[in-house]
Amino acid sequence: MTRRELDAAGITDPALRAAYAECRRLNARHGRSYFLATRLLPVERRPAVHALYGFARWADDIVDDLDRPRTPAERDRLLKALEGDLAHGLRTGAGDEPVVRAVADTAGRYGIEHTLFADFLASMRSDLHVTDYPAYADLRSYMHGSAAVIGLQMLPVLGTVVPREEAAPHAAALGVAFQLTNFLRDVGEDLDRGRVYLPADLLGAHGVDRPLLEWSRRTGRTDPRIRAALVAAEDLTRREYRAAEAGIPMLDPRTRPCIRTAFTLYGGILDAIADQGYTVLHRRAVVSRRRRAAVAAAGVVQIAAARRRAARTGRRAPRPDAAPLESKGTVG
Repeated sequence: MTRRELDAAGITDPALRAAYAECRRLNARHGRSYFLATRLLPVERRPAVHALYGFARWADDIVDDLDRPRTPAERDRLLKALEGDLAHGLRTGAGDEPVVRAVADTAGRYGIEHTLFADFLASMRSDLHVTDYPAYADLRSYMHGSAAVIGLQMLPVLGTVVPREEAAPHAAALGVAFQLTNFLRDVGEDLDRGRVYLPADLLGAHGVDRPLLEWSRRTGRTDPRIRAALVAAEDLTRREYRAAEAGIPMLDPRTRPCIRTAFTLYGGILDAIADQGYTVLHRRAVVSRRRRAAVAAAGVVQIAAARRRAARTGRRAPRPDAAPLESKGTVG
């Protein structure tokens, strides 16, 4: 499948093909729901999405990978090296890291603004020293770089049927919605890293603070105040999904099934959190494989419908040839 995607995208240089293939492996290994949705894209656009994901994952692992014990100074040095490599790559198309070579090529092919990558790396850098957020406004500032810009990077790849600036706020909102979902799902794991992403003003409104979260994580016990705060965080996240959903019809019809699938899968994580009684401090909420397969199958049906519409209008549409049932494991 990798060869077919790269051929369709017109990526012929062997070294560049290898770089894109590495990004695809990162996406398949770590971004299970994201990778599943990507399989529903037109084949020629998938390498670009893999490149964007692979670069973001590489930077995130520098900051957060618990399997590689590093001092803050080491993480800072590696992040600076990546920043320098990316700046060089965006100027020249070259790069030391495969993820940089692939993402630089993608940025050039699709005209992605370089400032979006700078904003992303600035948020990654803040993770080296910021461990909590006093108010939602503070968290929003962080999420501009860590999440909203991901949606904006994706927009040129996905294509739109309206001026791009009209779709941009909705694309940014979808990135924020996905990240808020991850924050809610990963409260316990983030606490193990010394971080609390849920803003203190939201938690405090329900009588929750870091010591109470740590007590619950440590003892495995629940508290009604924590549950109330998590319900409020879920409500906040669903508002972002509603803001994002209005942008899906603005996308190229051939890419809508991919984004609709990702939208539904990530929203399903919120459903799983609620179904499990908001016990995210003690176990990770997951979407069942059966549910994931059903959502992906619906995406294939949407692609088939897009093909029929395109045939009537004489436009080309993607083949429904994704293999959504192959993906294994849990969402996220």
